[in-house]
Amino acid sequence: MSEHGGNIVETGLRLGVDPALLLDFSANINPLGLPERIAALIADNLSVIERYPDVEYRHLHQALASANRCGYDQVIAGNGETELIYGLVRALKPRRAMLLVPGFAEYRRALRQQGCEIIEHRLDEDSDFQVTPRLLDAVREQKPDCLFIATPNNPTGQMPDAALLNALTDLCESMQVALIVDEAFIDFLPQGSALAARLPDARFLYLLRSLTKFFALPGLRLGYLLSSNVTTIRTLKATREPWSVNALAALAGEHLLTDEAYIARSHAFFARERAGLFQAMSQFAQLKVWRPAANFIFFRCLRPGLHLQDALLTRHILIRHCENYPGLDNTYYRVAVRSGRENERLIAALAEVLGGE
Repeated sequence: MSEHGGNIVETGLRLGVDPALLLDFSANINPLGLPERIAALIADNLSVIERYPDVEYRHLHQALASANRCGYDQVIAGNGETELIYGLVRALKPRRAMLLVPGFAEYRRALRQQGCEIIEHRLDEDSDFQVTPRLLDAVREQKPDCLFIATPNNPTGQMPDAALLNALTDLCESMQVALIVDEAFIDFLPQGSALAARLPDARFLYLLRSLTKFFALPGLRLGYLLSSNVTTIRTLKATREPWSVNALAALAGEHLLTDEAYIARSHAFFARERAGLFQAMSQFAQLKVWRPAANFIFFRCLRPGLHLQDALLTRHILIRHCENYPGLDNTYYRVAVRSGRENERLIAALAEVLGGE
């Protein structure tokens, strides 16, 4: 089974089921779909695939810089956020890196490719997998070269306190620790990033962003990195493979962050559907459900011996198991927030599997 969500083709082949028949709750993609104006823009400009993209992506980088109120030399776009994770690790060449556990698998893979020593900082269930001031103590004690942290975290969906994030930024600046903050899901939070305002004065702060999840274009692959460390940004631009972002993705990226109507509609949708799904799932005594901050819900199945993903697959519903995350076992799962009707189908299937609760 894939270590990422959204692999309905692999799941369908394994089950002998047409992937189109599977209702996918494993990938955290905006169910409102690609913004209409972006779909029309792509349809009207298919001819861009007949020529190479600008290797410097000048229009894309300028659009991203304008949307984030930063300098052109403080941003780099990538073929999804994942390309930038690997590129940043290659550029920084850390010898000791700290990872929060559980966390996104690609940080660890990128670091291991560079032969980096990995220090784990475990988030525990007693603290609801939330980041606490213990992390500051761990950084002081372990003295890593870099620290990866996701806000909100994947897969737990917890959002650290803004004051704590600012204290962490101050500490990393004073110790010259590269603080790499994965904000892949930050667009789902109406209040946005707690650290964006720190970019002008923080030389060791790196903010990773994804455009594929909120704007529902994972097949195009598009993300970006923000940092005031223009030397690192310049190095990334100079050393990566040319044309890593395709022409259609670059075109879409020039306009996505200005679609205020779509952004507002999405925030209203998730405020409503996330609350409803969380409340419905919380009624099951055999589930422990954590209150979500983004567009997915993290939970634990308390019934011994029940593999919930397999049970729901018999009903053609795919959820994300979290047993491959360090620090978690096969009782932990994650589901995306989908439309009201689809969420109701999930709740009905859960009621059948859990014995009519």
